[in-house]
Amino acid sequence: MQKRSLKYWLFGAGMIIFTLSSCVSSRKYVDARLHISDLRQDSANLARSLQNSNASLKDCNDTAAALRQNIGNLNNKLNQIIAAAKSQIESQSNQLSSSQQTISQQQEKLAALESILQKQKEAVDHLHKTIADALGKFKSDELTVYDKNGKVYVSMQEKLLFKTASAVVDPQGKSALGILAQVLNANPGISIEVEGHTDSVAIHGKYEDNWALSLARAASVVRILTNDYKVNPQNIIASGHSKYDPVDANSTPDGRARNRRTDIIIEPDLNELYQLINQEQGTAPVDSSKT
Repeated sequence: MQKRSLKYWLFGAGMIIFTLSSCVSSRKYVDARLHISDLRQDSANLARSLQNSNASLKDCNDTAAALRQNIGNLNNKLNQIIAAAKSQIESQSNQLSSSQQTISQQQEKLAALESILQKQKEAVDHLHKTIADALGKFKSDELTVYDKNGKVYVSMQEKLLFKTASAVVDPQGKSALGILAQVLNANPGISIEVEGHTDSVAIHGKYEDNWALSLARAASVVRILTNDYKVNPQNIIASGHSKYDPVDANSTPDGRARNRRTDIIIEPDLNELYQLINQEQGTAPVDSSKT
């Protein structure tokens, strides 16, 4: 009886052990299946993530390539801008250098012109003083000496040179012309113009009108200067202005008396000045003694 009970007990224990063993193996299997499922899910997720990463990497690579292209284009444009700027700077530098050279040349020409003008002024001042000193014995209502437009004017009144409506020079006038001729002959480079002037009163007699009288008086003075006192005839010109260049009103006796005059206009040698001007303009030289 006891043996049978032990047998049954052992059998029951075995069954219990077998059942428990089966339960443990089944659970491990289930756990393993779940783990595998998790792994597969993780693998799928990883694959998708990797796919997304590859897509993102391609996008990044495309973006990087586009940026490199843009950088290359910008570098090309920058190089073009730098080259253009350098070219412009070089051009402006050349222009500046040329302008500076031109300014320097102009300054030299200006200095030369100022020097010549100063010489001309000094020559005019010297002529003025020399003539005024030489003719100092004559009264102011007989003649005056003054400067105008870079020239020396010796204005001789009718009362010093001529009788009314006459073109014959009086002895006193001839004496004054002789003194003036000494100064003119001492300055051979000067040019001389003798202008005859009258008042507005019409004349009758030997001369047709005031035009003829003014020109005849100028010619008489020129003949005395060139024939009697040997002033170079190539340097002298005679002209008549009639009543059309008055220095005072013709409405008064004193005004008319001042208008009846002979102006001897003396200009220093301007050849040097004309040559400088002609060089600037690129024209042929001009002889100022014939102008």
